[in-house]
Amino acid sequence: MKKILLSLTILGTALYSCTPKIGSIINVSEVERIETVLSADDMKGRQLFTPELDKAADFIAAEFQKSGLEFFGGNDSYMQSFDMLQASPSTINGSLDQEALSTSNVTVNSTSESVEVKSLTDYELVKVAKDANFNQLVFPVLRADKNVVVLIDPAHAANFARLGRIAGRAKFPTEYSQVFIMTDNLDPKSLALTAKNTVTKQPLKNVVGVIPGKSRKDEYVVFGGHYDHIGIGRPDAKQDSIYNGANDNAAGTTAVMMLGKYFNELKDNERTLIFVAFTAEESGGFGSTYFSKQLDPDKVVAMFNIEMIGTDSKWGPNSAYITGFEKSSMGEILQKNLVGSKFHFEPDPYPKQNLFYRSDNRTLAELGVPAHTISTSKMEEAPNDEPNYHKASDEIGTLDMDNMTEVIKAIALSSKTIISGKDTPSRVEKLD
Repeated sequence: MKKILLSLTILGTALYSCTPKIGSIINVSEVERIETVLSADDMKGRQLFTPELDKAADFIAAEFQKSGLEFFGGNDSYMQSFDMLQASPSTINGSLDQEALSTSNVTVNSTSESVEVKSLTDYELVKVAKDANFNQLVFPVLRADKNVVVLIDPAHAANFARLGRIAGRAKFPTEYSQVFIMTDNLDPKSLALTAKNTVTKQPLKNVVGVIPGKSRKDEYVVFGGHYDHIGIGRPDAKQDSIYNGANDNAAGTTAVMMLGKYFNELKDNERTLIFVAFTAEESGGFGSTYFSKQLDPDKVVAMFNIEMIGTDSKWGPNSAYITGFEKSSMGEILQKNLVGSKFHFEPDPYPKQNLFYRSDNRTLAELGVPAHTISTSKMEEAPNDEPNYHKASDEIGTLDMDNMTEVIKAIALSSKTIISGKDTPSRVEKLD
């Protein structure tokens, strides 16, 4: 019996010694190496539809390959490619009663080459009066899966101009169109309109790597963060015009890459792990929306969305918060797994900002997945907010690399019972 116990002890010690220590993989030098590349000036802010965004995607894919991750689904590379459509109005003709309609008073949100409204009964009708809340009435229509005509009082002219810029962005192909007309005639008797669009394809790509699970291959845990930013803008006082996006969100993307490397070295995941760098978060979350549609949400056990972890949280070092903490048991599981460590997760302290539905976790969360964002970013009103948020000053020199490394380690350690299958977070209530 003593020999058996001694043999088991030696075997256990040998197995433990073969398990890589987290600091040998997730360390400041590696974190800083990746962060430096993604937030460098030659990435020019990683703006949508630029060669620099493609360059960032290639770098992420190369790191996934070095880490030994597999391709996702039936893909033959780490790139998950898809097309957006951008429709630019070439002509708009028609009338609302006796009022002539043109590109000066009409905005069309569509991906079709031609949009025709023959009468007021063709489309659902929405009216935005002078004293109405423009945002509440108009912006949900932009996301509607139906044909809508919106009549907008000229008192909202400034917002109408902004609406035109938003409608002109690339979007997913859809059979539906929304027509916005600025007019003081909110009770018309007739409407006839024809819009011709020039439609162009805009290719985008997420970068996705996988570590297959052992006993629970069909149960997924997702680690994600967006790699795009807002590019080059107006020069600041230092004549810097490159919005490097070091914290937003090269930091979160770095974490995804480091976690992929760590877990593939560990090789102890019973559930399948998916690591994804999302595109187009800054333009409407199109990358995460597309990715989410490639999965059965009932098979996604949890999602860790990592967003802006490069600065200290309001509690100081070795802390971060979890958005939507009360919406599932995932936060409690992560807290439990960190008991005894120097790090702690807290519930989101900024509920008024509605952060739970403002990042790449949103689509999966709406489908019932316990999908939460982990962040350290201060999202209060100035002067206590992030001073470099969406500014040219968001550079690597403003980040706390030591603390950022600890955040990544904490995510790795706190997720251990979820990836092993021991814990399963409760589901988030689905949204209609």
